[in-house]
Amino acid sequence: MFTRVRPSSLTGSALLAPALLFGAAPMLVSAQLPPPPWAGSELAQLTIHERLIIRIPRVLPSRLRATPIAPVWHEKKGPRCVEMKSLTGAAISDDGDVDLIVDGVSRIRAKLDDDCPGMNFYSGFYLKPTADGKICAGRDLLRSRSGSRCGIDRFRRLVTAK
Repeated sequence: MFTRVRPSSLTGSALLAPALLFGAAPMLVSAQLPPPPWAGSELAQLTIHERLIIRIPRVLPSRLRATPIAPVWHEKKGPRCVEMKSLTGAAISDDGDVDLIVDGVSRIRAKLDDDCPGMNFYSGFYLKPTADGKICAGRDLLRSRSGSRCGIDRFRRLVTAK
């Protein structure tokens, strides 16, 4: 039933096909993609919640006076918001409001809510950073070091009397 075929009786194309298949076999096996570097690893997600508080130091009256006579301040219409990064210090006014020192030269008075005594802020206060980087009247709170919180009713720009 079986017939024996001699290699000399095969044509060139009949010999070439098995030779190509035999030669290409290692390339076909190695053509498989290697597994990705994360194969077999477990993935997890980590969320970090950051809490940042800005401390505004109280400036002592001796540092505020460039001249021996204390200036007399008059209130003018102020902005609705103040850039937090421009605040360099604070002082407590005689009326119990908080004077914010802006860029080391100008002052803006934060008029606090009626039920908030200014004496809570004698040792400084904290501000929570906001997304827009500003502290705004009617929106933000001053937090004293003792733990009390006071809302800002409005801002008034302070100018010296002439």
